[in-house]
Amino acid sequence: MSTIPSVPDPAETPSPCIVTDSWHDSLVVIRCVGDLDMLTVGALDRQIDTAFTKKPTAMIIDLSAVDFLASVGMGLLVEAHDRCSDATQFIVVADGPATARPMRMIGLAEIFALHPTLEDAFDAARR
Repeated sequence: MSTIPSVPDPAETPSPCIVTDSWHDSLVVIRCVGDLDMLTVGALDRQIDTAFTKKPTAMIIDLSAVDFLASVGMGLLVEAHDRCSDATQFIVVADGPATARPMRMIGLAEIFALHPTLEDAFDAARR
């Protein structure tokens, strides 16, 4: 009798997303790699919460390596922007059809600064 291998339930297997941060004086860059959807958005949310406790002067969310951006991810970006005080700049790095295009289509580029490269975002934060 052969055993059929079990297939993981997609609801129990989160899509891949790695979230890291790096600090440059009081500026934080939070980088996401992979898919940002309802199963993985919690990792970004926790990283943002942790960064806010350190009171950054600028927060750059780098989505340049995100392959899929769900509406829940965009909602989190709006929430994070709204949490920023006047002392904290909020900047998003996104370029391409999976990230920048949907954010521009729904008007998020008018809510927060959207830059195509991390270098552009750093320049904007330094101004």
